[in-house]
Amino acid sequence: MKKDILEKGAIVQRDRETFAIAPPIPAGLTTPAQLREIAEVAEKYGAAALKLTSAQRIAIIGIEEDDLDAIWEDLSLVPSGVIGPCVRSVKICPGTTYCKRGQQDSIKVGLELNERYHGTPLPYKFKMGVSGCVNDCSEVCIKDIGLIGTPKGWKVAVGGAGGSKPHIAEIIATELDDEAAAALVDDIFNWYLKKDEKKRLWKLIEEMGLEKFKEELLP
Repeated sequence: MKKDILEKGAIVQRDRETFAIAPPIPAGLTTPAQLREIAEVAEKYGAAALKLTSAQRIAIIGIEEDDLDAIWEDLSLVPSGVIGPCVRSVKICPGTTYCKRGQQDSIKVGLELNERYHGTPLPYKFKMGVSGCVNDCSEVCIKDIGLIGTPKGWKVAVGGAGGSKPHIAEIIATELDDEAAAALVDDIFNWYLKKDEKKRLWKLIEEMGLEKFKEELLP
């Protein structure tokens, strides 16, 4: 019975024989050329399906293990996918770049966070999101760390999670500019990294108490 192949970003499928990969598409922004390339690769290697994922990527599903290296080469990408215990791709809404409701530039800030943290190894999976307004289309409410745009700046939220034990993130700071928001995200991330425990962030915060956590992180 086959298992996930982390170094090739390949997740074994229900048949326990074939795999899926999801080429990185930061912020979910793509081009006609990239879409054609993914479609051509899927056809060439007989993929069972293409699936739009909740992480704003396109999964190529039902491919053979022996074809994985060739597929990544045809995509002109280093084998990746960032699965397992690490920072997953940052989920980013259109923000002020495209959306009429955007209050902050979520694409700019989100891509900067994605470049800084995406793929960083951690004891447990770690998710981030950036939403340009309080409608929260990037689901910051269930991310470990996230930013929500308002007319006066960014809100910073921590401790959200989906899964079998869902938790709603707590807002710990408001009205921050881009630089201050990024600095606080960095502080929170480094705090979690130093803890080096195989627990989601919400669990660590719950164990110590939100107010104590805020005392340690906020000036």
